[in-house]
Amino acid sequence: MLISLPHRLIGLLRSKEGQAMVEYAVILVLVGVVVMVVLLVLGNQVKNVFCNISGALGPLGGGHGGG
Repeated sequence: MLISLPHRLIGLLRSKEGQAMVEYAVILVLVGVVVMVVLLVLGNQVKNVFCNISGALGPLGGGHGGG
């Protein structure tokens, strides 16, 4: 006997296992939002650090291989 998808989801949300899954999903969403906010706030600073490192390493490994 096949149960339609909406009925399965409603049953899953009403069960304790479904509640635990919903709680984990909410936690994951919150972690994702925090990561996005941190990246928005610190994104340019992180970019500048990588640019500085890249600029410092440029002459060391940037040879054209012509020998």
